[in-house]
Amino acid sequence: MRFAFTDDQKMLRDTVREVLQRECPPEVVRAAWEGRHEGAKAVWSTLAETGLMGMTASEEAGGMAMTALDLVLPLEETGYAAWPAPIVDTVAVGIPLLEAAGTEEQKERWLPAAVAGRIRIVLSFEGQDVVAHAASSDLLIAERDGAAFCVPMAEVTVVPEQSVDRSRDLGRVSFDVGPRSRMRQDIDAGALLSLARDRAALGTAARLIGLSRRMLDMAVQYAKDREQFGKPIGTQQAVKHRLANALIEQEFARPLVYRAAWCLATSAPEAPTAVSLAKIYAGQAAQFVAKQALQVHGAIGYTIEYDLHMWMKRAWALAAAHGDAAHHRERIGRQIL
Repeated sequence: MRFAFTDDQKMLRDTVREVLQRECPPEVVRAAWEGRHEGAKAVWSTLAETGLMGMTASEEAGGMAMTALDLVLPLEETGYAAWPAPIVDTVAVGIPLLEAAGTEEQKERWLPAAVAGRIRIVLSFEGQDVVAHAASSDLLIAERDGAAFCVPMAEVTVVPEQSVDRSRDLGRVSFDVGPRSRMRQDIDAGALLSLARDRAALGTAARLIGLSRRMLDMAVQYAKDREQFGKPIGTQQAVKHRLANALIEQEFARPLVYRAAWCLATSAPEAPTAVSLAKIYAGQAAQFVAKQALQVHGAIGYTIEYDLHMWMKRAWALAAAHGDAAHHRERIGRQIL
């Protein structure tokens, strides 16, 4: 079997890429680091106009009924740009979960706004009460004691937390667990929440692939531009080896992410294992590429004034998000033994 993305899937990727190249330069990421999120929110509005926010909603809900396989390339592009926004929480996980598990009242209030891109959703799974972008979002979907809750952020207490990536705006969330915010109880919440966790891990893996690509591109360009002894440092064999090894790590991880997206899109029985493999290798690749890119740049790569550090710190943060490598290795072990 020959696997390839369709022309429509690649066209959607190109549309997202063009918007991010135009509206999410490093200055927007840097502004988010400084607590100024206007630029990132403007990108959200522009992408909402393309229909990206409604990709995973059903046609009845005003969306396009697309799958994880359709979404994986656009998410990769958001990683490449290091766009500081809860795109995975909202589009890959939040909207499908709200549509499947929300009460009629919850869906009427929140689903059309989410599909249109007027609100941002964040997630808090069991044991994960530290949430990225909590203070700048509108709705929290949370798992507590095996049940799902849909809580307006106005009713959530958010205590700011420090993060290695300051553009992610971490906060520890808490709320009153009550019947008004509880989502439907006449469904298999455990199965839906398990699927939601897989979608979150896959979306994060896709963003990590994008981050790896960008860091490698930065390192290659620097190796071409930086000269020592009258010639670019990229002509040195040791530098070439670092860059080649980084490319190998990235290219090995990428098909695992695409395979996991296909497994989720087709409800393949091996989907949980495929997702865990994708998250492990995408995280490892991003961390390896970050290390090699920093070595190529030298000390300047870690300075606050240079853009590379923002991509490296995003990679470190996302490698741990929705399960680090140790978590997913243990998960694979439970699935296959």
